[in-house]
Amino acid sequence: MDRPRRIARLESLHLIDLRLLGFALLILAGVASSLLARRFGAPLLLVFLLLGVALGVDGPGGIRYADTRFTYMVGSMALAIILFDGGLRTRAAHVRGSVAPAVLLASVGVLVTAGLTALAASKLLDLPPLQSMLLGTIVASTDAAAVFFLLRAGGLHLERRTGATLEIESGSNDPVAVFLTIALTTWLAGQHEGGVGAIAVHMAWAAGVGLAFGYLGGRLIVAAFNRFELPSGLHPWLGLASALALFALTDLVEGSGYLAVYLAGIVVTNRPLRDRHQLLALQDAITWFAQLVMFLLLGLLSSPHDLLPILWPALGVAAFLMFVARPAAVLLCLLPFRYRAAELAFVSWTGLRGAVGIFLASIPLLARLPNAWLYFNVAFVVVIASLLVQGWTLAKMAHWLGVAVPRKDPNIRRIRLDLPGQLESEMVGYRIAPGSAALRGTPLPKQVRLAMVVRDGNILLPQDCEALAAHDYAYFIAPGGHAPRLDWLFADGSDAREAEHETFGSFLLPGDVPLGELAKFYGLPMPRRVAKYSAAQLFDERFDRDPQVGDRLAIGRAILVVRSVADDRVAKIGLRFAGVGERLISG
Repeated sequence: MDRPRRIARLESLHLIDLRLLGFALLILAGVASSLLARRFGAPLLLVFLLLGVALGVDGPGGIRYADTRFTYMVGSMALAIILFDGGLRTRAAHVRGSVAPAVLLASVGVLVTAGLTALAASKLLDLPPLQSMLLGTIVASTDAAAVFFLLRAGGLHLERRTGATLEIESGSNDPVAVFLTIALTTWLAGQHEGGVGAIAVHMAWAAGVGLAFGYLGGRLIVAAFNRFELPSGLHPWLGLASALALFALTDLVEGSGYLAVYLAGIVVTNRPLRDRHQLLALQDAITWFAQLVMFLLLGLLSSPHDLLPILWPALGVAAFLMFVARPAAVLLCLLPFRYRAAELAFVSWTGLRGAVGIFLASIPLLARLPNAWLYFNVAFVVVIASLLVQGWTLAKMAHWLGVAVPRKDPNIRRIRLDLPGQLESEMVGYRIAPGSAALRGTPLPKQVRLAMVVRDGNILLPQDCEALAAHDYAYFIAPGGHAPRLDWLFADGSDAREAEHETFGSFLLPGDVPLGELAKFYGLPMPRRVAKYSAAQLFDERFDRDPQVGDRLAIGRAILVVRSVADDRVAKIGLRFAGVGERLISG
């Protein structure tokens, strides 16, 4: 009797081991897929989604998975983590002037997109008006995970207003789409009370509570970070757990938990904070894992054989959404703010649909609505089409439209340390590479001070070190956020030579040189709106008032390059002339 029990227990342990092995292999497959995605330029989130499909019932994995409740729970948690991370990457100084248009696009834009898409869905899928509106709402919002990831992947740098608009919109439109989807699902389930007026009041309550809880929650997280002395490594976990608790608490009082965690992230990142870099490092890993799990589960939940009957109508909905509904919403919301044609075109093209659309489609499944699987399958096709068409071409479109700024990130390893008792500054360390600009007497940016130098195993204080030498390890005290401005000073020899000959140019000019006069002297074509600027003013506009050494802009065949920065302004520029391939500043 005891022997069979022992055997059963051992088999149970083996089953646990097999599940752990499968879980570990799944994560390793996700890591491997990320390497392949970077190599071939595929959107990583699409790879995760297709990996889930491959493991599902119609793929070689053969896993039968249909737990919509668990998927919704995991999706909610993953989306909260992603939005908190998005808030942590949003610096107030970088989004100033873009908040109003982005919020309008995240609210009115979602309604316009949903309404127009509903018209297409009603014709292509023969759905009643209310059901068409539900489907339009499910696919109306841009996906925060897709936008945040793709905008930061591959070293893509966008103009300040364009990048800020997209990040704020994608982080703040999910609450609107989630609330509308739940409201319409409740209505179709026959559980609504009070009609449209009640829905409007409920939406206002959700937004107000989300804003209030988000701000207060963010301040509480900052206070906890800076006040409590925790064992090493626990502060980042305090931030993550606090964000999830804030999300759940806000939802319990019928507020928008997604709006609350996004705003809390913004509050946290814009206040002096202990262990900031540890928090961001943990968030990088956790956000990546949350995206992986969410896309895998949604891929597992899909049944590709069910997609074939609705494939062409669903692709029609996707095409209408990408080429009609999204551009119309962008034009309506952003034209009053005088966005340039190139900016409008790129914001329209970056209406990426991702896991949020499929996640929202699981809400009608939970409510067991008629046509619930139709919503899910159409949303799945729309997401695949968006990631393939828009996601794969995002960087190329940014450069083609001229909204990508040609900032090259130097190949350098930087050490960043928080200073105990000092929240406004940080310590930044570099290895001094042979041939770097720091060895040629290039001055340090303002407010950056040398703290110490490690040479041949010995520590030298500033008064003991007459000059830096190759292979030194130099540590500096810098204001928070100034570290990127130091990178070009310590780039290795090959980068330094490129910066000197290819990037910095042959002619040295003051930063306040009027561009109109410069263009006239060299016979360069120049848009009227650019001619009124000085070089420093144009770099301020294009690089978010944060120009760095090595940043460049093209005016016809003339390439302007930041040579030095003083008092956060371009002090000197280099000028060189290029052949075919450099892009003219658009008008």
